[in-house]
Amino acid sequence: MDRTTPAASNEEIELYIRTIYSLLRSSGPIRLRSLEESHVGINSSLHHRADGLEIDVAALTYAALRLPACFPDVLLVVMGQMEEVFRRRGYPDVERWQAVAARARRRKLYFDEKKHILAAFIASVSDIDDMVPTMVAYQIEWNKLHQKLNHNHSLRSDLEEAAPRDAAPVADHLLTPEHSERIRIGLGLSEVDFEMLCQLWPGRELVETLRKAAAHRMDTRVNVLGSGLSDYRRSVQNWWQRLDANHTPHLGDRPVYFVSSNNHSLPHLFSGFVRQERQTIIDLILRDRPEGLDEEYHRLVKEAPEQVSNLLYYASRFYLSHGHLGAQAQDRFAQHEAAVGLKRMRNPHSLDVEANVIELSRLRPDGLDPRLGDFSPTEIALLQQSDAVILNIDYPLGMAAYHIFSQVSTAVSDLLGVYIIGKAATLNGRVGDVMIPNVVYDEHSKNTFLFRNSFSAMDVAPYLRYGTVFDNQKAVTVRGTFLQNREFMHVFYEESYTDIEMEAGPYLSAIYEDIYPRRHPLSEIVNIFINAPYDIGVLHYASDTPISRRQTLLSKSLSYLGVDATYATAIPVARRILRQEIARQAGLGTGQSQGRQIVTRGDF
Repeated sequence: MDRTTPAASNEEIELYIRTIYSLLRSSGPIRLRSLEESHVGINSSLHHRADGLEIDVAALTYAALRLPACFPDVLLVVMGQMEEVFRRRGYPDVERWQAVAARARRRKLYFDEKKHILAAFIASVSDIDDMVPTMVAYQIEWNKLHQKLNHNHSLRSDLEEAAPRDAAPVADHLLTPEHSERIRIGLGLSEVDFEMLCQLWPGRELVETLRKAAAHRMDTRVNVLGSGLSDYRRSVQNWWQRLDANHTPHLGDRPVYFVSSNNHSLPHLFSGFVRQERQTIIDLILRDRPEGLDEEYHRLVKEAPEQVSNLLYYASRFYLSHGHLGAQAQDRFAQHEAAVGLKRMRNPHSLDVEANVIELSRLRPDGLDPRLGDFSPTEIALLQQSDAVILNIDYPLGMAAYHIFSQVSTAVSDLLGVYIIGKAATLNGRVGDVMIPNVVYDEHSKNTFLFRNSFSAMDVAPYLRYGTVFDNQKAVTVRGTFLQNREFMHVFYEESYTDIEMEAGPYLSAIYEDIYPRRHPLSEIVNIFINAPYDIGVLHYASDTPISRRQTLLSKSLSYLGVDATYATAIPVARRILRQEIARQAGLGTGQSQGRQIVTRGDF
């Protein structure tokens, strides 16, 4: 076996995937319970207690955070790429239904409360790979709750006594320790698991949810309305057309630096709004103490003042949502971003991927984060004559990355760089570490991609306070978070793959098709760094350690814990774009052509 390409085929996982898609080919809805046996059979690392009678609270929490709160009331889930797909299959007004959202997964969802139907907009097969196993896991664990509650009359009495149905709203958070302990013992949960359940459904919500679980078993059905590749492509085309129409000149006519990241880190680094509102945000932190950030502020001021900006960037979300003052701040925020050439596209027609477009010529030197570097008057002048933009998209899920970049590379004539920042699981590090791969094995195409990463450890390490940077890593792009087990991960670990994520492989497949005049191959070793006409940079920060289980954030949001790694990866990307554009403008001034080109590390 070639030591670069792992033989990681797992028969149970492959069987589960084939079962999902064979059943979903049905023209009518299928029951999730028909997938439960295959789901249990894979022994998923996220759901390793699926086949037991005891409640797997970690799996339940993970699934519940990635589905809307209304999911226990859903009888049918319908999936489609855009309004047109729903309309032609008998759901003409889904966007008039109640908009709902999951706490830890960005997906466009609408709920018909009367008919108990959930409409989910999907951007690629990865949404199916992600959502279907998540719903199956939720249903399995919900029905375990039902089983325990339905056969324990004293526990049901405890629920009624803990929070009577006619209690006033002020009783929402008044579960006594005695009631909580009786409920915990009745469910057979450890103190840690019960605390996790209380965090998932706080206060009275826990009692109401358990009452609902006692009242009915979950038997959800699902129907994929449009699964053809053309539907995914049309969805992305609609997204691009709306984005492009909002810019003059059109993005297709501009040199573009493409960044797949989040929708806040690069705008914060470039806009200067938080620096402008710095003292007001500090006052809010010290006065209101959101998430205990006041302690972190005092610590950073004393030990690492250069990192205070990261804290202020994070705390700005509390500032912007702070009642009447927050509304005023939001107005100033929007005006400020517009003044520095930053446009946002929110709530797209079908594809739920936010995009930011940043015009480099309109950036203000005094608004740039100081960590982006010192620029001479000559360099500032070169930036101000630039015609280039940064297209920063809120990183999509799995194969949506392939469809989006294929559309962008087709529409844009002059790509100058492609930079991918995202979360990943690490097999040899800790939460908050940063991994920089130059080898990616893609579970979708079965290709092993070799490429020259624009970044090394020395680019990231100066900005990372709490973690460690590992470069020259090998990453594997998986199809879904539930579609892994410990045997699967150990095969990769034995082949020195330490970085597990969901987008790099699809992006590299699309980059290959942008470079070469044919579709990406299958099951090959693909070397793309030789002919790459632009920068390719991939940076991952760890949010989970699935093998050691020492520390995991899969069952909760990264929250402030992710800020350190987020900006440690965003800063090198922003620095490289600015330096590359200065070099490009200087070259254009001496007669250099403007075609696709790459600026190597030595140029800096």
